[in-house]
Amino acid sequence: MCIMSREWIASVTVAAVIERGGRFLLVEEETADGLRLNQPAGHLEPGESLIRAVVRETLEETAHTFEPRALLGCYMSRGRSSRDGGDTTYIRFGFTGDLGSLDAGRQLDTGIVRTVWMTAEELRACADRHRSPLVMACVDDYLAGKRFALDLLHTHPTAIAGATDAAVAAVTGQASGAAPGPTSGAAL
Repeated sequence: MCIMSREWIASVTVAAVIERGGRFLLVEEETADGLRLNQPAGHLEPGESLIRAVVRETLEETAHTFEPRALLGCYMSRGRSSRDGGDTTYIRFGFTGDLGSLDAGRQLDTGIVRTVWMTAEELRACADRHRSPLVMACVDDYLAGKRFALDLLHTHPTAIAGATDAAVAAVTGQASGAAPGPTSGAAL
C-alpha cells in the first residue's frame, strides 16, 4: 500500500528556449539573490495547459509572442522557492519555438529588468548568475538537437479553466455528451 503525504507538492514550471543567429533570448530578473538570468519562464497556473503557460510567460516577460514548436525535455531540480523561501522541487517543461512580434507598449512582468541575447559560451561563462541549473541544461539539450513533438503532451479538458461541454467538444472534436478523450497540449 502506498501512502502519499499531502505536504509535498512539486512546483511545475515552463521555459522557452529561443535562439536566433547563435544567441539565446534570456531575461534578467530581480530575485532575493540579486539579478539572475533565466529563459522566459514561470509557473503553470490553474486552468491552463503547458503550451498556454509557456506562451503566456514569454509574452509577460519579453513582450513578444511565442509559437512553441517542440518540447526540449522535462527537467527536475531542487531549490529555494521565490514565493515562500522554502525548499522546493521544480519540474520544468522546456520548449523551443519561434519568437513572434513585439508589443512595444507592453510592460514587462514585475521583477523583469530587461531581455538580453547571449551565446551559449557567454551564458556558460556566467553560470553563477543563472536562476537555476536548468537554464544551461535546456540550452545544452537545444544545442544537442533534442526535440520532441508537442503532441507528446496531453491536457485533458477537465484541466482547463471553465471547460464547458461546448469547449470540450471544440477541443476534442466530439459532440456534447460524448465521453471526452485526452487531447494534445498543442491544441490548447
